Amino acid sequence: MSQNLLGGPAPTLLPDEPEAAKLLADGVEPHEVAAKFPTYAAAWAVLAEGAFERGDVIESYAFARTGYHRGLDALRRNGWKGHGPVPWEHVPNRGFLRALAALGRAAAAIGEDGEAERCRTFLRDSSETAAQALA
Repeated sequence: MSQNLLGGPAPTLLPDEPEAAKLLADGVEPHEVAAKFPTYAAAWAVLAEGAFERGDVIESYAFARTGYHRGLDALRRNGWKGHGPVPWEHVPNRGFLRALAALGRAAAAIGEDGEAERCRTFLRDSSETAAQALA
């Protein structure tokens, strides 16, 4: 990957997953989308957000952790070396960023303060815009 003008790594831009995105947009149950496209972090993020809203914090944590790891796998496959920008403005990145935010929120809710802080820091370091949008 090329360097940006400030000397850091170039932003990582995940590829679009149009079939999975369309299913979610069309209202297909996120459980079905995650089962059909288990590497699609956005489906896991939607599941995590829904579980948290229902008060199912442990379920939210598990869904978020899955989406987070699926997102990390995708980032690495696309040249990410463990740091650098993952812009919110690039829509395919949003599933990973939402899963990361959801993991931090669920971790905080169960008292896993160190994990919650790591997630908040990672989110800010990846995309300040995402950190603000998902706060």
